[in-house]
Amino acid sequence: MAVLSLGAGTGVADTGAPEPTAAVPESDLVPGIAPGPSRPWQIDTPDQRLAPKVYTPSAKEDAVEPKAAAPGTYDLIEYVPLSDAVSKVSCSKLTGPYQKQIEQWLKLKVDGKQSTADCKAVQTFQKQYRIQPAIGFAGPVTWYQMMLLSAKKNPNAKKSCPVKSYRVACVDLNRQVTWVQKGSKVIYGPVQMRSGRKGYATRAGWHAVYWRHKNHWSTLYNSPMPYAQFFDGGQAFHAVYGSIYTTIGSWGCVNLKLGDAKKLWSVLKKGDKVYVWGHRTGT
Repeated sequence: MAVLSLGAGTGVADTGAPEPTAAVPESDLVPGIAPGPSRPWQIDTPDQRLAPKVYTPSAKEDAVEPKAAAPGTYDLIEYVPLSDAVSKVSCSKLTGPYQKQIEQWLKLKVDGKQSTADCKAVQTFQKQYRIQPAIGFAGPVTWYQMMLLSAKKNPNAKKSCPVKSYRVACVDLNRQVTWVQKGSKVIYGPVQMRSGRKGYATRAGWHAVYWRHKNHWSTLYNSPMPYAQFFDGGQAFHAVYGSIYTTIGSWGCVNLKLGDAKKLWSVLKKGDKVYVWGHRTGT
């Protein structure tokens, strides 16, 4: 696992938006402010790639709740170019990794190049949704918020997730959001998530929750996987104690914020179906 103070998130819009541009090297991107007290920004969360050893947890084990996340862990802190952070620019002139997607969402000219008009429009959005620093840089936190807003009212508007009479956990890799529906009614979410990276993509198609382990610990990576609900081999829904807004995806699991994973734990049961579709940029 890499623990560094750099990185940025990426993805593809549900409308088939262009791949993100790479005008600013990832090595030059840093979070505006590191989340939590004196903590490095975690850009890579180790998920268990191998299928876990299944057993029945004791009542005593299940009674233990996973530890809380450090204050500020999930704050909307945008990754910005190091040069912008050092200079404390008021409006970035640099092209962000989500430039084309954000231009498309804001109905701007989609050319993948930052302009003064682009910066002002992105900055207005960032201020409205309290994304910091609001310097108009087209980064992952901004794009994630746009995708969540697009999915909020009716996440299955395009009928990408099959409508069944039973519960289905829908995993939209395009927008990096997930929800649970029963029939046409959404009973959980949508919430933001992080899926698998290149070479370890979250596998598409039908799956089923086969093991739930509230206090799972990855022996492969020696890392916690709170509220783990395994649905395909070593791939599971689970919480992470770090940012999900990164260009580097998981090792295949669906990463969630702690509160979202805890609520999902109360919604899904063993045997519930999971449907995964789409494509995370870079995979």
